[in-house]
Amino acid sequence: MRDNEHSQYQTVLPGDTGAPEYGELQHLVDGLFEDDPKRLVSKIDVLVRADIEGICGDLREVVDLLPGGRYTRRRLCDQMNSIITAHGWGYSYGTVY
Repeated sequence: MRDNEHSQYQTVLPGDTGAPEYGELQHLVDGLFEDDPKRLVSKIDVLVRADIEGICGDLREVVDLLPGGRYTRRRLCDQMNSIITAHGWGYSYGTVY
């Protein structure tokens, strides 16, 4: 991975060895907040969206480990990134923003 000079987020470049599922959680988060970036989503909303998108088992574990409650985009990303980091999956699956 290499930091993009114009972004604080990391990008997987061709030839890097991220998992094929790299970016799936970002796609999930983007879908949850697509219509209204300021909305609150519940854990149930995240679970349903994960089922619709058919995310892999490791990423489903990230969703399953979310505490119950309602989330702004920022809080949801913070929670997911904590779980991803604790599992050491940031390089394989990416983080969310």
